[in-house]
Amino acid sequence: MSKHSKINTIQYASFDVYPVYLKDDLGISYTSDKTIVKLWSPNVEEVKINLYKKGDGGEIVFSENLDYDTKTGVWRIVLKGNYHNTYYTLQVKYNTGYWSNEMPDPYAKGVGVNGNRGLIFDHKLTDPQNWNTDKQPKVKSISDIVLYEAHVRDFSIDPSSGIENKGKFLGFTEKNTKNSYGESTGLDHLQELGITHLHLLPIFDYKSIDETIFDKNQYNWGYDPQNYNSLEGSYSTNPFDGLVRMQEFKQMIFELHKAKISLIMDVVYNHTSSTDIFDQLIPGYYYRSWPDGKRSDATACGNEFASERIMARQFMIESLKYWVKEYHVDGFRFDLMAVHDIETMNIISAVLKKINPSIFLYGEGWTAGDSPLSIEKRALKNNSKKLKNIAVFSDDIRDGVKGHCFNINEKGFVSGNSNYKEVIEFGIVASTNHTQIKYDSKRGYAQFPYSDSPTKVIGYVSCHDNHTLYDKLKIANPKATEKELMKMDKLANTIILTSQSIPFLHMGVEMKRTKMGVENSYKSPDSINKIDWNWKHENKELFQYYKDLIALRNNHPAFKTTSEKMIQKHLEFLSLDSPLLIGYTLKNYANGDSWKNIRVYFNGDEKDTKLTIEGNWKMICNGEIINPNGIINVQDQIITIPGRSAIILYQD
Repeated sequence: MSKHSKINTIQYASFDVYPVYLKDDLGISYTSDKTIVKLWSPNVEEVKINLYKKGDGGEIVFSENLDYDTKTGVWRIVLKGNYHNTYYTLQVKYNTGYWSNEMPDPYAKGVGVNGNRGLIFDHKLTDPQNWNTDKQPKVKSISDIVLYEAHVRDFSIDPSSGIENKGKFLGFTEKNTKNSYGESTGLDHLQELGITHLHLLPIFDYKSIDETIFDKNQYNWGYDPQNYNSLEGSYSTNPFDGLVRMQEFKQMIFELHKAKISLIMDVVYNHTSSTDIFDQLIPGYYYRSWPDGKRSDATACGNEFASERIMARQFMIESLKYWVKEYHVDGFRFDLMAVHDIETMNIISAVLKKINPSIFLYGEGWTAGDSPLSIEKRALKNNSKKLKNIAVFSDDIRDGVKGHCFNINEKGFVSGNSNYKEVIEFGIVASTNHTQIKYDSKRGYAQFPYSDSPTKVIGYVSCHDNHTLYDKLKIANPKATEKELMKMDKLANTIILTSQSIPFLHMGVEMKRTKMGVENSYKSPDSINKIDWNWKHENKELFQYYKDLIALRNNHPAFKTTSEKMIQKHLEFLSLDSPLLIGYTLKNYANGDSWKNIRVYFNGDEKDTKLTIEGNWKMICNGEIINPNGIINVQDQIITIPGRSAIILYQD
């Protein structure tokens, strides 16, 4: 029998013997006639709730202790009446006799300004008009996905965006917005470009922005989690009203879905902005420590989340389920995913796929330091085969194409580095097993085929981290002309968008985005991070090339095979002596393509090269433009592959 009391006298010797509670109603359960509040915290003596009228300031209007259930470790109180739009905090009393700080509970689904108080609310009152008609875009195959990574503020903050709600969720809902030259920006631009999934940097409530002065220019990427199940207030038009951010975020998702664009949330369960987030109310449990008791730090952010502990795992599962069910989020990108254990990640994958089979999950298959979690249990890139329906970023193709991301002066294949040919080929087959690739355990990349499916690898050359593609190319090639840099740029993402992995583009790459050489812009001002939408006009040809490149991929299944076997059957590399020349054929109507054979060449040398082509072919990419109807016909002749360029041909 469970015992209920307002005081808990049981002290547990270790986290392993804590009682657990696996139902999905921790935090707030609201109805119009009562609100139930539940907190799981087995090792504290008392818990009380404080109610407030506002998200900040003002007096406590009600305070009461919660009842404890010894069997489940859950503290509970029933508040009779309608508590919609009431703010609250929880406090616990430790066995030292001291009370904790006031905190929103970790499961808080709404918060006040700066996330210091939770919010009790009626979910239905946050739904925009016609929310029940929201349709998530159909994903026929995971291999059809084209990812595009953006930051809410960068997207619209510059006057050139022509967007009214600058730096806000609502900025993504506006149509017919134009830059200074009358060219489309914002949501229209995303549709014009042809991407399928918009990946937004953190939009959950994070710590670094002071929302009370949200009209002042403050900037952060948002990788400092404060409230995992609530939204960031600075992206709403009124952070003081906790309901507004929910309504506006749903409006944004609704408009994206209408535009046939899916939304990916960037999630950061690997660490918290401070350990108070969990420690104040549930001391110690949610963070890993070394055997000597010292907190571990595989994130290089001061703490790491103990995903393998049953209630920490449960927290992640319930949090992700909530974003999918309440907000219709279409997928998640996991920051430092290897801090999490494989078992937790696979349970998450199974649970979310049950709700929506099209959910797409991917993450960084590395840590930023050592962890007490053993290497074989970590969701590492090298453990990819153990992960179910979860993709990992390929740093192999990233660094092979443009040069090492931390060795800023190193050139990559597109700038003439002759050491990366096999690494690029490894990336082309999405890190799977292919008889023509020589794997080498002694080198830093392409050591072994860590993936067993092309849908489990993300191919990319740039993202929010490190330099933009243009900045990296410019730094590594100080003597190159603008024309030469543009050739390298086009070649880089032609490799990515024709490879078998899932392509990922950093916002603005299609219009030569620069951060003025800043390598880590996580808190740099808008002047560094913003998208200047007039770049689109200045780089018209580049934008057109990217648009045509994405269309080529979208229209040709040969570039999007769905299995390792299919790659092995249809993709054949050509034997070319030069370490700076790669060639391959996608043969025999690969993946049901309308073209019988597709031939692809990448020339990383600055010099042109000549090759004899046998048979009848149509050239559809000459390195400068892409035209699927054909640029020239080629028949049993010598062709030139220009320096730093891709050539693509096909046969019916």
